[in-house]
Amino acid sequence: LPRMSIQSPPTLLELAGRSLLSNKSRAVLDLEDLPIELFPPLFVEAFSRGHTEVLKKMVQAWPFTRLPLGALMRKPQLEMIQVALDGLDMLLAQQDHPRRWKLQVLDLRDVPQNFWRMWSGAVVDACSPEDIKKNRTLKLGPALAAKLSLKIFIDLCLTERPHDEFLTHFFLWVRQRRDRLHLCCNRLKIFGKPTSYTRKVLRLLQLDSVQRVEVHCTWAPSTLAACAPFMGQMKNLRKLLKSQVLVPAHTSPEEQEWLLAQLTSKFLRMNCLQTFCVDAVLLLEGHLEQMLRHLKMPLMALAITNCRLLDSDWNYLSRCPNTSQLRHLYLKGIKLTNFSLEPLKILLETVAATLKSLDLEACEITDSQLQAILSALSCCSQLRALCFFQNHISMSVFRDLLCHTARLNQLSLEL
Repeated sequence: LPRMSIQSPPTLLELAGRSLLSNKSRAVLDLEDLPIELFPPLFVEAFSRGHTEVLKKMVQAWPFTRLPLGALMRKPQLEMIQVALDGLDMLLAQQDHPRRWKLQVLDLRDVPQNFWRMWSGAVVDACSPEDIKKNRTLKLGPALAAKLSLKIFIDLCLTERPHDEFLTHFFLWVRQRRDRLHLCCNRLKIFGKPTSYTRKVLRLLQLDSVQRVEVHCTWAPSTLAACAPFMGQMKNLRKLLKSQVLVPAHTSPEEQEWLLAQLTSKFLRMNCLQTFCVDAVLLLEGHLEQMLRHLKMPLMALAITNCRLLDSDWNYLSRCPNTSQLRHLYLKGIKLTNFSLEPLKILLETVAATLKSLDLEACEITDSQLQAILSALSCCSQLRALCFFQNHISMSVFRDLLCHTARLNQLSLEL
């Protein structure tokens, strides 16, 4: 017999939404009195069927503070986003807003679909009857209506030149409405040399909304001077990754010092930075103290990978106040063969009560070096992941490692 697929039957809310959409004009006219719990399933149904006029009206009458539109799209759909933006335009142009209107955030990020699943019945207790009742009776006061301001959340990946039709159109739309909108970006990636296009986009953003930044590019003094002020305004930044940050060969030592000063001085305003990652950053050699000393609070995670370090860098790392509570330490690709691991041992002893993961892959560690830090490793009671790929370790020393870490019940070794 052929195997039949079993699908869950549609919920009553889904059936009600389909029924309303069978007569689009009725759906538009009845939104003001539509039960609050019908809005999400009706919106999903209208979105999947491409009922653009219904969607515009629903955006204007949306009875929740947040509309997570991005969660409904596997990739940005220009037409559907334009429909939402048209609905916002109509809303911004209105003197009197719908009675139950509550929208404050249009979310274009690809985030988990918890909101939509909740209303499809997958999560039955995420919104109480009391919350629904409050939403039904919400009225917008005249003072709030006069100060109508919306936030749009989006994650961005910027290159040297605009290559995305959607982003080109979207940035123009935002620029024309800057007095009524706040463009927020939690996750920002920058690839290639920062250009005037990059700076124009950064000027559009609420920079204090940025929480994670990745920078993959070649810095020259002129571009850094232009971009450093933007970094200084990201006061809520939690994670900063700088990768492949290369300085032109003709850069003088004085210019390198100036570059570092420009970069690190911005840390003074980053009160929330918890994760700091540098990968293949040539400027770091001999300047780790200058890079870390301006941090305002202890780091939870530190990654220094594929960089060259000096003895002075290792010595500072072992006594840096901002590395005393590390949970994650990644040192992949740093050649340690010719270094004393005493500073690393001191650091491991300092973070023994907090460290959960340690990555020493491809560090060219020798038997004697590993033996020097075994006692410190055995004290890391919270350690869950330890990576030793591509190191020059003999089987006998590996056995010593296993013996020293045997009582760490949560530990997973990668050898």
